[in-house]
Amino acid sequence: MARIVVLGAGFAGLWAAIGAARKRDEIGANGDIEIHLVDRNPYHNIRVRNYEADLDEVALPLGRLLDPIGVSHGLGEVEAIDPLHRRISLLTSGGEEVLAYDRLVLALGSEVMRPDIPGLAAHAFDVDTYAAALRLEDHLASLGRSAPSPGRSTVVVVGAGFTGIEVAAEMADRLARAGITGSRRVVLVDSNPAVGATIGAHARPVIETALASLEVETRLGVRVASVEAAGVHLSSGEFVAAQTVIWCAGMRASPLAASFPDARDRLGRLLVDPFMRVADVGGVFAAGDVASSVVDGLHPTVMSCQFARPMGRFAGHNVVADLVGLPMLPLRIDWYVTVLDLGGWGALYTEGWDREVKTTGAAAKATKQTINRQRIYPPLSGRKDELFAAAAPTVQAPPPTYGAR
Repeated sequence: MARIVVLGAGFAGLWAAIGAARKRDEIGANGDIEIHLVDRNPYHNIRVRNYEADLDEVALPLGRLLDPIGVSHGLGEVEAIDPLHRRISLLTSGGEEVLAYDRLVLALGSEVMRPDIPGLAAHAFDVDTYAAALRLEDHLASLGRSAPSPGRSTVVVVGAGFTGIEVAAEMADRLARAGITGSRRVVLVDSNPAVGATIGAHARPVIETALASLEVETRLGVRVASVEAAGVHLSSGEFVAAQTVIWCAGMRASPLAASFPDARDRLGRLLVDPFMRVADVGGVFAAGDVASSVVDGLHPTVMSCQFARPMGRFAGHNVVADLVGLPMLPLRIDWYVTVLDLGGWGALYTEGWDREVKTTGAAAKATKQTINRQRIYPPLSGRKDELFAAAAPTVQAPPPTYGAR
């Protein structure tokens, strides 16, 4: 029996596994092809919701999604990949294991970059994973139960990109929910001279207006010099007393992408072709944040579920097709949108690679909630037909917009 291994159960990995099962079922090869998914966690994390206050529905058990379609799954930390001999070294609860494969889908995603700043590892939080988000939630709850003290009601968010802005915009409500009363303070720090430096000139004024309305302070053009339990020292010489520091400054592809000799971009992502194949490495596909593919003839994918989900679906379809010698399907996406959550102010919806603003405020917030709570979720009914329908190698239409700007 041939074995397809999918590494990672994020947006790309989950959909690669379901997409592969769909294709296997379509060609009647259920008894001939094993599909096995490996992740360090027994759940699929709706990662883009980790900044939210309510984490009740952001970790979906893998068994609920994969058992109905005959995809096996196991827990393990990937330690090494040997593409020459098609073997994977895993660290599991039982010790070290070696897993062989005939075809591989690499979907190990990305991780937040933590530079070697004094005190950062010991004192800073993040929302990169579900476990990290729970740790932050527990910390805020514990502050809510404690007596007033310096920095208790102050949060410093480092990194004014997409994640940092969403975390900062949500934070005042999260502090209130945690029972932290009195004067609450949120400070957003970034080394760039403007908030949302990569988001574009069209969107930036909207973001600045929203943050001002939410009373989020900014410290721009400065870096974090050190972090301690009592607060943050900035390169400007300022010390911000804060018992909560959240690091959101930059992402990088899984370091296991370096297992392959092929070209990688500045984020460490493997360059893949329109079929999601890793060039010059037999039997290996890659999708999601660990891969970069030019999907419209000009623009490479960005690290987001908007691209990870279709990359996963096409990788899953194509890895089975490649295994049995059938034609593969190229992925092409001719639209790009961004929807940035701005907390109690609303949201920002842009279209195109120049991020032209289409809707803002409550109208954009409705779109954001549709995406975060419906569109990016797999079917939860446990029905094979619904899971397979959702995994078809097609590209969804852009999300709906509501009202006007």
